[in-house]
Amino acid sequence: MSNQLYSTILTAKKTKKLTWKTIGEKIGHSPVWIASVCQGMNSAPLPIAQKIAALLDLDDEVARQLSECPTKIFPQTVPTDPLIYRLYEIVGVYGQSIKQVIHEEFGDGIMSAIDFSMTIDRIPDSKGDRVQIVLNGKFLSSKVF
Repeated sequence: MSNQLYSTILTAKKTKKLTWKTIGEKIGHSPVWIASVCQGMNSAPLPIAQKIAALLDLDDEVARQLSECPTKIFPQTVPTDPLIYRLYEIVGVYGQSIKQVIHEEFGDGIMSAIDFSMTIDRIPDSKGDRVQIVLNGKFLSSKVF
C-alpha cells in the first residue's frame, strides 16, 4: 500500500470525525484489524474493503487496494515513538519468560499472528485508567518430520 493511499484514508477518517473504534463497530470487525488493513499490514476480503471505502466516502479503487495481499514491511530497529517503544520494551523484558511459559503450557511451537485477534480496552482505575491489551493467537505446534 502506498503512503498516499494511507494518507487519503486518514484524511477521510479525520474529515468524517471517525475513530478506529467507530469504524470497527460500523463494519463489524476489530478496530485494530481495520486500522491494520488501512495501514497496509493486512488485507480485507473485497466485501469488507468495500464497506470501509463506502464508510469513508472513498472509491472502488481504494476498496480494491485494501483487498490486495500486502507486503508487510516494518522497521527492524527499535522505534522512538514512546507507546510503540513500550511494546518493544515489554517483549524485550518479558519475551523469553513468555516464551518459556507458553512452551511449558503448550509444548514446542508458536502463537499464530495469522489466526489471531486482539482487543484493546480502557479499564477504569482510581489511580489512573489502565490499558488492557489481549492477544489471542492459535497455538501452532512444531512438526517433526
